[in-house]
Amino acid sequence: MNKGKTMHERLLMITILIMATAFFGEMKINPFDSPFRFSLGGAVFFFGLVSFTAFPPLVIGICAGCFVVIFRVLLDLLTGQAAVADSFFTHAPAACYYISFALIVSAVRFRRLMEMPIRAGVLGAGLDFFSNTCELFVRYLLGEPFTVTDQSMVVLVLFAILRSFCVIGVYNMLVTKHFQSLAEARKQELERLLMVNTGMYEETFYLQKSMQLIEEITRKSYELYSFLIEGKKVEPHAALYIAEHIHEVKKDMQRVFAGLSKLIGRQPLQERLPIDELCGMVIRANEKYAEMTGKTITFTHTCPVDLSTDHVYPLLSVLNNLVANAVEAIPSIGAIHLHAQLQERNLVIEITDTGTGIAKEDAAWIFQPGFTTKYDSYGNPSTGIGLTHARDIVQSFSGHIELVKSKPGQTVFRLTIPTDQLLKKGGK
Repeated sequence: MNKGKTMHERLLMITILIMATAFFGEMKINPFDSPFRFSLGGAVFFFGLVSFTAFPPLVIGICAGCFVVIFRVLLDLLTGQAAVADSFFTHAPAACYYISFALIVSAVRFRRLMEMPIRAGVLGAGLDFFSNTCELFVRYLLGEPFTVTDQSMVVLVLFAILRSFCVIGVYNMLVTKHFQSLAEARKQELERLLMVNTGMYEETFYLQKSMQLIEEITRKSYELYSFLIEGKKVEPHAALYIAEHIHEVKKDMQRVFAGLSKLIGRQPLQERLPIDELCGMVIRANEKYAEMTGKTITFTHTCPVDLSTDHVYPLLSVLNNLVANAVEAIPSIGAIHLHAQLQERNLVIEITDTGTGIAKEDAAWIFQPGFTTKYDSYGNPSTGIGLTHARDIVQSFSGHIELVKSKPGQTVFRLTIPTDQLLKKGGK
């Protein structure tokens, strides 16, 4: 019942147990017209012995026995009932009860029987009877008069049974309540997860719809761009078509964002993030992307940069574009590494992948609008706008992006942005 506690907390609990044993030991009756007593202290000690498993029972028993004797001697001194020596010999036998009880609990491994209440109750009564008998025997050896009679034995047995089954009953009641609380918490958590999964299913539908719309919008936008470049006449409804569908995507995204925020219960997204956290977000997002495409890719990133940026979304867009391209360049199994560092007054980020690489004749064209080597399952080419978009964003911050190396098994893109344009030192 005390798993996960620190050593300080365990010592505090044992100290409280020992003090409570001594205190409740004064709530007593003396059945044999002698210093021998039945008290609530024995029940408290028994309960603590089976509940607090952080320390061996014998250690607890010795500490409790010694403290009880000292406590009772001090009470006698404060009330002037007896001299120190007389008080000590009167109360010292009480330590035998606690020590013998703890010794047998340890020997028979009593704590393992707590899941069987009847057996534990019977054995506990036997332990209580034996420990009381040990105390009475020590008192007899020290000269206290005591006559063994049937009546005295019945009293010892009855008190032993009463005390033992009360302790076992309270213990099992508390344990049952504890497990009921855990079961209720587990039930509530499962219900919450069910609601989350249900909500996620709904949001997934809208995301799939939006992905199709975005693909269509991108294609139409590139067609419009091509017509304008070639000087062809463009119908006004072409631009209106794009605007209408972008507005529809925006509404879907607002709904998805609102739904996810409600499900997860998070605060609004921060507008400022450390570079390391931002890189981690990119890696985690593309781990899911790789898993969705059925690829086995090992992602790593190193970012010993103590800088934060207010320009989260532009930088996130660029990095996500480059890493997603790296995922698509790997046929089935590979690795992607993202490394960020400061060089002079620039933030330099390199994305390295073990994909198929880019042919030399294509390297000079990869940042041109419309250039692509990717086709979908129906043979339709990609729009080729991704790297162009990334380049334009980087250039808006007076930076540059370049293909450093490309060969089968190793492709490296490098992104360089002046820190005074994009980043500021400090925390979130």
